[in-house]
Amino acid sequence: MTVREALNSAMDEEMSRDDAVFVMGEEVAEYNGAYKITKGLWAKYGDRRVIDTPITEMGFTGIGVGAGLNGTRPIIEFMTWNFAMQSVDHIINSAAKARYMSGGQLGCPIVFRGPNGAAAAVGAQHSQCFGAWYSHCPGVFTLAPYNSRDAKGLLKAAIRDDNPTVFLEDEVSYGKEFPMTEEEMSEDFILPIGKANIEKTGTDITFVGYSRWVGVALDAAAELEKIGVNAEVINLRSLRPLDSATIIESVKKTNHVVTVEGGWPQSGIGAEIIATIMETEAFDYLDAPIERICGADIPMPYTASLEAQAIPQVHNVVAAAKRTLNIQ
Repeated sequence: MTVREALNSAMDEEMSRDDAVFVMGEEVAEYNGAYKITKGLWAKYGDRRVIDTPITEMGFTGIGVGAGLNGTRPIIEFMTWNFAMQSVDHIINSAAKARYMSGGQLGCPIVFRGPNGAAAAVGAQHSQCFGAWYSHCPGVFTLAPYNSRDAKGLLKAAIRDDNPTVFLEDEVSYGKEFPMTEEEMSEDFILPIGKANIEKTGTDITFVGYSRWVGVALDAAAELEKIGVNAEVINLRSLRPLDSATIIESVKKTNHVVTVEGGWPQSGIGAEIIATIMETEAFDYLDAPIERICGADIPMPYTASLEAQAIPQVHNVVAAAKRTLNIQ
């Protein structure tokens, strides 16, 4: 199943299960979505539950938050999370803070979803990763699926949860196929929010990543196996809440860590992981300094050759692992 199909099936199953769930965004209805994630939903559920909006992120996000505060379960699709910068007041000041500021009287079960981070030659204004931005804020879950299982299980969990969720997808991964078990294909499959997954077990070094950068870490692990290095790869899946326990236990086993992300280095997810390790008992298990592999600390270049140098590549992760392990 492709990631696109997994996201589509998650929304279809939850809309069928609960009449309070509806989808709203630009071109999500008749056009089937800019990336065809909502394909077939308008034909099946009609205008009342699959709603095309004008090009006004601030407007339709505010409508969605109001609907969530009044008992429905909206799914708000952004054509890209970069455009949601128009909506951040509604996401953080309204949805994320509603339960706290109302003393628990108000909840806002809403999912904000769409492609996040670098795609392919779409320029600086369409390529930012917002994982660190939203995971910084209490009151909103921040999820970033890697594969089809993550996409389906986490999106269904987010739709059912009574709290607002930021759901950061990867445009490049939409068409990528991943194996799915019969259980994962079922309507009852849900993944827990706040629980990382160990995609590959290992003994020598820990790679920690999220979104498509987990795939980069897995490819790097495969390269390192050729020289006898057994890397463990952690797929965070959830950036807030962060599964610190899984990271700490892996560090205790491997004693070496490299973080992998597409966002900028300053105040990033890698920085948070390093702080978590340094502030816990895991620090005493480190045999070498932790390395971060991040996106370059610049606006994203448009030219494809420069873009490739601005985002993590397999050879970057391999080189970092060799430095950490003191392999010449």
